[in-house]
Amino acid sequence: MASDYWLSKLMIDLLQPETAAAYNADRDAVLAKYKLKPELRSAIVADDVAGLAPHVNAYLLRFHFQRLGWKDADFIAALRALKPETAHG
Repeated sequence: MASDYWLSKLMIDLLQPETAAAYNADRDAVLAKYKLKPELRSAIVADDVAGLAPHVNAYLLRFHFQRLGWKDADFIAALRALKPETAHG
């Protein structure tokens, strides 16, 4: 799925300090550069683990939520709460 590619690219790009700073300053401007389906964009904006997990590698998702300040235990609990067929990677 093309939108899944763009979500993964966003997660990788957000590991770069320049992109992360731009995202923190103007999330909409950064998200506009990625061809995300509306539901994935909404999941990013809402920090929705369940909405994002089926579409991106769990490690990329973990780094993203760590960058947002989530405690690792909270992120792992959110992943474990998902149905097995929902989690990716």
